[in-house]
Amino acid sequence: MEKQIVLLPGDGIGSEVIQSAKQVLDAITERFNHTFTYHTHDIGGVAIDQHGTPLPQDTVRACEQADAVLLGAVGGPKWDQNPSHLRPEKGLLGIRKSLGLFANLRPIKGFPQLLHSSPLKHEVVDGSDLLIVRELTGGLYFGKPSERSHDGNSVVDTLAYERSEIERIVDNAFKSAQLRRKHLTSVDKANVLESSKLWREVVEEKKADYPDVTVEHQLVDAAAMKLITAPTDFDVIVTENMFGDILSDEASVLTGSLGMLPSASLRDDGVGLYEPVHGSAPDIAGKGVANPLAMILSTAMMLRHSFHLEKEANIVEEAVQQVLQDGYHTGDLDVKNGQLVGTKEMTRRVLEHVTSQDATNSIMTCYA
Repeated sequence: MEKQIVLLPGDGIGSEVIQSAKQVLDAITERFNHTFTYHTHDIGGVAIDQHGTPLPQDTVRACEQADAVLLGAVGGPKWDQNPSHLRPEKGLLGIRKSLGLFANLRPIKGFPQLLHSSPLKHEVVDGSDLLIVRELTGGLYFGKPSERSHDGNSVVDTLAYERSEIERIVDNAFKSAQLRRKHLTSVDKANVLESSKLWREVVEEKKADYPDVTVEHQLVDAAAMKLITAPTDFDVIVTENMFGDILSDEASVLTGSLGMLPSASLRDDGVGLYEPVHGSAPDIAGKGVANPLAMILSTAMMLRHSFHLEKEANIVEEAVQQVLQDGYHTGDLDVKNGQLVGTKEMTRRVLEHVTSQDATNSIMTCYA
């Protein structure tokens, strides 16, 4: 298999974890005789410094021609005082919009070795395994008008959706539920918002096309509470852009560390952008202590969703699981009686399992 992959290291620890991901991909290509060609481009704060914009057109063009995109991280205090159009996050929002990546998949799985690190009780988080499907290109983050008055005393943001935008993300969520435990929770605020009323109508219409999936509706405030009190009740959650942003970050505490959370942003033809959830962590950038596992797990999602390489994806995920079982961890993780290692050593340990001829695809993963 031959594929073109754009690497967007971005800011902070982005370049370090991207390098780990590339090493894992190189190991996969050697073992399975694939050909992955890499193209590196700027995005975020580094793009602002180098090109005067968080999303250069060269980056957009390269991503449009790629089979998949791997992104490290964007952002940092260096650019916090910039005007809104020169914030690193604008680059991330812009590339999602330019590529039409409307579906964000955020798997949340509690690794047994890390559950004690969660602020929630072990009996609450044990067995947590859910997928949040977030609409990514509509809602408040993109609605117009979005502005502040000349005197600065009033503001307006617009929450706007077309029926077609809701239909495509709801279809995606139903299909994801069919591959998992066949339970879909649609989250909205239909008791207040017109957009949520339309959202709920679409879900009700669509469920007839997926009779094997059980559907329930929850208001976002109730869903936020239930995520903390009974996370194992959820299988697949589907919701609009801002609600999904908030709920997926809330759900991250279930794992005990942001450093274990991958994500995928997809469109219908399989092209996707894959990135870890943890952010740029500028305080540890360049120190060799960053956790590469979320980036590596994001790479596994790329192998599965964009390249349909299920066996290869499973091997990468199993390697991560085995490294944790062996007791290795970076500073953000707390594996009992484990051995603290840096970015390069953690990557090397993963590579050992990826390249081992004994590696199998025996474990079932939640990243589908």
